[in-house]
Amino acid sequence: MLARHAISDADWERIKDLLPGREGQTGWIAADNRRFIDAVLWIAKTGAPWRDLPERFGKSNTVWKRFDRWARKGTWKLVFEALQDGDLEWFVLDSTVIRAHPCAAGAKKKPMGAAARMSRLWAAAEADSAPKSMVESAAWACP
Repeated sequence: MLARHAISDADWERIKDLLPGREGQTGWIAADNRRFIDAVLWIAKTGAPWRDLPERFGKSNTVWKRFDRWARKGTWKLVFEALQDGDLEWFVLDSTVIRAHPCAAGAKKKPMGAAARMSRLWAAAEADSAPKSMVESAAWACP
């Protein structure tokens, strides 16, 4: 059974020969490229910081260093190109389609419900009352 944040077998077959650390290459042989990909997917899908990476993926700092090394070498670009889906070419989202709620743009909220009615009643009662001044009542406090 496939773990929730793990790479599928089909996708793994598409990228496994693009990754560094495989047989026939110079340098270290990586025995855990798939586990590393799963770790990166876990971070990407959960949005958690690297330090919260579960122990089953290895030390978080080591995983991050490897992620950074692959990014500098251009390995991720190759992986993304291999996993690119041609059907997504026509999947377009732009700002004319996605609208934020007016509150997100700083619009004032309209009060609703019983509390709003009471607030309007208090505002009307206050508008009808005589103006209040602190000057006369506070005159005794000033020399």
